[in-house]
Order: sequence, then C-alpha cells, then structure tokens
Amino acid sequence: MRGMGNISEMMKQAQKMQEKLQKMQDELKNIIVEASAGGGAVTVTANAAKQIISVKIEKELAASGDIEMLQDLVTAAVNEALSKAQESADAEAKKITGSLGLNIPGMF
Repeated sequence: MRGMGNISEMMKQAQKMQEKLQKMQDELKNIIVEASAGGGAVTVTANAAKQIISVKIEKELAASGDIEMLQDLVTAAVNEALSKAQESADAEAKKITGSLGLNIPGMF
C-alpha cells in the first residue's frame, strides 16, 4: 500500500501544477505588448495569451490607397506583436516550470 501514498501525493502535486498553469494562463491576458511597422504607421497591441487587442492605422496610410503596402505593414506589425507575446508567455512559463527544474519553451 506504500505505493498508493506516492500516487496520491503525485496526484496532489499534479493538481497544484494544473492550478498554477491555469492561473498563469489567466495572467497572460493582462500582459500587454505592442509592435509597429512603417515607422509607426501601423500599431498592433496584443496580450501574452496571443490575442490581438487592437490595430491602429494612421489616417495618412489608409488614405494613400496603397492596399498592398497597408496589408504588408499590418502583417508585419501583427507578426511582431505575436512574437513579443510569445516571448512574454515563455518568460512567465519559465517562472513556473523553472521552479520545477523544467524548461518548456513555446508551452503557451
């Protein structure tokens, strides 16, 4: 029966870890990153949960009529914002997994 105690303890630890991970996922929504392209003509705000919060486009760029350039700048700004979001998420994950001796980049 000694083995049952170990399994029970492992289950408790797994539950605590799951709770920590859920809390971290909730906290990632509060970490805000911003990226811009075209010298600030397009600015994208995202959170570390990799959700786009806003996209701002300068009126001059929108009025230029250059749709291809606008699309390219929006794409570049979104990709940069998501990259920053991933870096922030990885840093948060490292705080939790590092304390366990684990390193799981890209976990979130």
